[in-house]
Amino acid sequence: MNPIPKPPNNQALGQALSRRDFLWRSGGGLGGIALAGMLGRDGLLAGTSATRQPLGLHHAPKAKHVIQLFMGGAASHVDLFDYKPALIKRHGEKWDPGETVELFQSSPGNNFASPWEWTQHGQCGKPLTSIVSELGQCVDDMAFIHNVVGKTGVHSQATYLQATGFQRPGFPGVGAWVSYGLGSMNDNLPTFVVLPDHRGYASNGPKNWSAAFLPAAHQGTTLFPGRRNPIADLFPPEGSYVTKDSEVDTQNLLARFNRAHAKTRAADSRLEARIKSYELAAGMQLSAPGTLDIDSEPNHIKQLYGLDHNAKSWPKEINELEEIDYFSRKCLVARRLLERGVRFVQIWSGNDNGFPRRNWDSHEDIKRDHGPLARGMARGTAALILDLKQRGMLNDTLILWTTEFGRMPCAQGGKGRDHNPFVFTNWLAGGGIKGGVTHGESDEWGFRPANRLNPSSCHDIHATILHQLGIDHEQLTVRHDGVDRRLTDVHGGVLHEILS
Repeated sequence: MNPIPKPPNNQALGQALSRRDFLWRSGGGLGGIALAGMLGRDGLLAGTSATRQPLGLHHAPKAKHVIQLFMGGAASHVDLFDYKPALIKRHGEKWDPGETVELFQSSPGNNFASPWEWTQHGQCGKPLTSIVSELGQCVDDMAFIHNVVGKTGVHSQATYLQATGFQRPGFPGVGAWVSYGLGSMNDNLPTFVVLPDHRGYASNGPKNWSAAFLPAAHQGTTLFPGRRNPIADLFPPEGSYVTKDSEVDTQNLLARFNRAHAKTRAADSRLEARIKSYELAAGMQLSAPGTLDIDSEPNHIKQLYGLDHNAKSWPKEINELEEIDYFSRKCLVARRLLERGVRFVQIWSGNDNGFPRRNWDSHEDIKRDHGPLARGMARGTAALILDLKQRGMLNDTLILWTTEFGRMPCAQGGKGRDHNPFVFTNWLAGGGIKGGVTHGESDEWGFRPANRLNPSSCHDIHATILHQLGIDHEQLTVRHDGVDRRLTDVHGGVLHEILS
């Protein structure tokens, strides 16, 4: 029988344990394991060697990095990746799926075939429409999941679900979970970087990549490649009274005050995160400008990404060249971030609602909106995959393409499509994913899963990503409000069928 421990003295009761002390004293925990992994990386733990498996992993990883491509506004699976001959054959006829259909903001119209032609690509023969034909070079490296289902047709809730695993605010983004579980691979750049649409944020904005109840240091850091000031507040404005010397002196003084303040509040992670952000900012002032400088890339790389044009301005209408420029720019910056040790990069296409449409929410005219957006996405994404592959980086980089839900197989107003949360498409590539395969099918219309009893969900996708990173999704948990929270909630299973 174990002896009854003595109660702590009053002084101990009055002192909150620091987060690191608590994690270590309670057996490590994932935060402590991640800390050990970082110390081990730097050779600061006894017995560390270059061949030792990193701490914090539940099994050997196939991937070290993740790039998530998020199409804000809901991209149409039946106009990009999910070929439905029935829609072509019965185009214009009354759509009748054999059940009552409630749409988001319209009544079901007629069958609506994609306005773009389908062509088979790669050795796997995957059909794609002409607006994403650039991806035909990469389909043999991609695994398509056509039976993904959502829970809601509301943009904000559905975006939360795909970005955080929950359809309401207050939960960490997937990149924040990865940062928390695995820690940083570099000292001068964030672990989790977000590249929003150049026009602004999608639904929910920064809440999609917040740290929520995780330590604040794990939230996503936003960068805007192509803007004159891509990182807000990193450098003082031109003509400012702030000089290099005064900035150093100010930071040193502030650091001294913060450290003194933090000693009396060791259990509060917010100040520690703020201190870390200042330290990170100092490192970013040296490393970020070079990372974002794509002018240093050779001409053949700029050509690959479609960045060899001489355009200096854009028309008011949504157009292909502008979409290629901005999306490809983010894809190229993502590759450069990965080369410098960033773990998770999230790239967004499409901002929040506005008119004319500048996102994938094509209620009025699918051809007008999806055409330029899809060509921009496909050019940048194909270049990214090919670029990573030729550098040997695709092997340990996992790419996820997603959107909050799909669009209906019937027409809305003759030329648009309404929301379809009942089934849509994700795809994965690299990082130990089996290429040239399809997992799960939608029905003949692309309306619901072909097998309604066994669909895929964002929880399955997230579980698969964590698995490839060496993490068991059921063990990456944090106690919050009396519940052991995890990215996959109480759901999710690894999609072993698409793993190589």
